[in-house]
Amino acid sequence: MKLLLASNNAKKLKELQRILDQAGLDSVELLALRDVEAYDEPIENGRTFADNAQIKARAGVAHTGIATIADDSGIAVEELNGMPGVLSARWSGAHGNDTANNELLLAQMEHVPDERRNAAFVSVCVLALPDGQEFVQEGRWEGQLLRGPKGENGFGYDPLFIPAEEIDGQGRSSAELSAEEKDALSHRGQALRGLVEKIAQVAAAS
Repeated sequence: MKLLLASNNAKKLKELQRILDQAGLDSVELLALRDVEAYDEPIENGRTFADNAQIKARAGVAHTGIATIADDSGIAVEELNGMPGVLSARWSGAHGNDTANNELLLAQMEHVPDERRNAAFVSVCVLALPDGQEFVQEGRWEGQLLRGPKGENGFGYDPLFIPAEEIDGQGRSSAELSAEEKDALSHRGQALRGLVEKIAQVAAAS
């Protein structure tokens, strides 16, 4: 079966491909937006991660007729009442400017003591099928916000985030983890793995 990931983010595509491979789903051909006929990407004006993931997944399946997975994710900082949240990708005003987003968040949290720097990465993934069925999974990765960037892997806020699993360990940021380590722990990995069984069922029936 063909499965569209409603994104052109190469790292997200590789992440989902690794998870499909680990599940032995060799019959699933993963496509990115660049692999299908172009359509106007929908405006992500939802109030929650689930809203935005649904908007993207529904647009993908409506325009292509292909089962579509979409995710919306971001970082929720406790001290900022859960923000940047759904605004994570455009926190600094320009969509997808990781450096500017990171610098602004660090500046806003500059004087906040360590004990009040709790944060979590949140991801909601939606699988939308051509017959109208939808399946939703959420993943949450708890940790803390660092005082400066660490590491070269990952993307987004990864260099600023120390996972709870690392706080009393090696102290690595999520940008210092290997791809396999991150898959096993991350918010998106959790959400995507939650959809694997349903993808397997659809693939078997197709």
